[in-house]
Amino acid sequence: MKQKILTLVMLLLLAAGCENNNSTSPNNQEITMFQVNIENVAPVYAYTASDVFNTPVGTSSPAPIGPGEAYEFNFSAAPGSRLSFATMFVHSNDLFFAPAQSGIELYDSMGNQNIGDVTSQINLWDAGTEVNQEPGIGVDQAPRQSGPNNGASDSNMNVRLAMDTYGNLPSVHEVIQVTIQSTSQTGFRVRIENVSDMLTLQTSDGSSHSVPLAPGVWVIHGMDNPLFTSGMPLSDEGLEAIAEDGNPSLLGDVLENETGITQIIAPGVWANHTNDNPLFVDGMLDNGDGLEALAEDGSPDALNSSVMSMMDVLSNGIFNTPTGNSNPGPVLPGGSYSFEFEAADGYLSFATMLVQSNDLFLSPNTMGIQLFNNSGTAINGDITHLLSIWDAGTEVNEEPGIGLYQAPRQSGPDMGLDENGNVRLVNDMFNYPDLSNIIRVTISGM
Repeated sequence: MKQKILTLVMLLLLAAGCENNNSTSPNNQEITMFQVNIENVAPVYAYTASDVFNTPVGTSSPAPIGPGEAYEFNFSAAPGSRLSFATMFVHSNDLFFAPAQSGIELYDSMGNQNIGDVTSQINLWDAGTEVNQEPGIGVDQAPRQSGPNNGASDSNMNVRLAMDTYGNLPSVHEVIQVTIQSTSQTGFRVRIENVSDMLTLQTSDGSSHSVPLAPGVWVIHGMDNPLFTSGMPLSDEGLEAIAEDGNPSLLGDVLENETGITQIIAPGVWANHTNDNPLFVDGMLDNGDGLEALAEDGSPDALNSSVMSMMDVLSNGIFNTPTGNSNPGPVLPGGSYSFEFEAADGYLSFATMLVQSNDLFLSPNTMGIQLFNNSGTAINGDITHLLSIWDAGTEVNEEPGIGLYQAPRQSGPDMGLDENGNVRLVNDMFNYPDLSNIIRVTISGM
């Protein structure tokens, strides 16, 4: 009898155990394989800054500038940057002042700002879009024509240095003076001044004129030929409207669409955990576990090692090799990282450096991303909206993509000014793109 009772108890316990193993409750969740894809969806920009200049200093409305008047504009630029601009020689059909197609170097080989008078680097160019008439007399020139773009097409359509066909073109320095001032370590102010007078342009009818300068555009670039290529026709993106009619709006819009900071994503750390985010604590000083190295220099090793020893961490790892590559490196626009892990419970947290910054990183909130809902279903889909841009509080922020102590421009790791601040959502004087314009993160539970 005792043997039968013992056998019955064992059968009941076995049945109960089988029922518990088949449960889908979160407390007894089956192991799920998760795959996470971190994609850089940022656009690639050709220029770091650009704009229209059209309002004379001391005035409030757009207008050409005459003798003694000037345009001014400010910008920030990193070492390696160059300045180009274009402004119309108004008493002409299609002549404009601009630097050589390579632009004006803003820094020397030692990293010092090139400031002072740069007029010697300015040329008078022929856009090759309209037949030239005598400067100051031509009926198809802006001051005398009935409307824009009235002149006959030039048989030589190539951009070239202006020729003194009529023997009355003044020299560059008789019309324009261009100076560059420093406003900060990476800040510049450019002044374009009209230095002509009423005797500068002598015409065959015995009259004389000053030479107005018209509104134009400026652009900060790293490669040659941002506005034109000498010896080639214009690309018809708006420089013709500047050279013939002093209208910078079309080219200004084109440049604006191609201007910005190209964002880069660095290697990072992930963790599956059961308690709060093990990578950082919102509102607290960095505790020296490796977040600083990740956020400032894109180095995940120290933080990964620290996380590995934390009690609430179930699994963790590094993502550092772009998909399709064999070597670790940052992810440029169009590239991605991917990693997999198994989990039956808990949350996912990860962090990756926003490279064009001093110490910013992308990460979910302090709890992380819940991997299973209350019914035990694994999370699937786009989770980008659960991320934020965080400031590690370890280094003083500089202008994104420009700062000298940001990873792409500093001479070594940990070069910036110590901030000794708390980890927090980024909140400073600079503008940052929406996360959806930088990164897309998807997760699939299989």
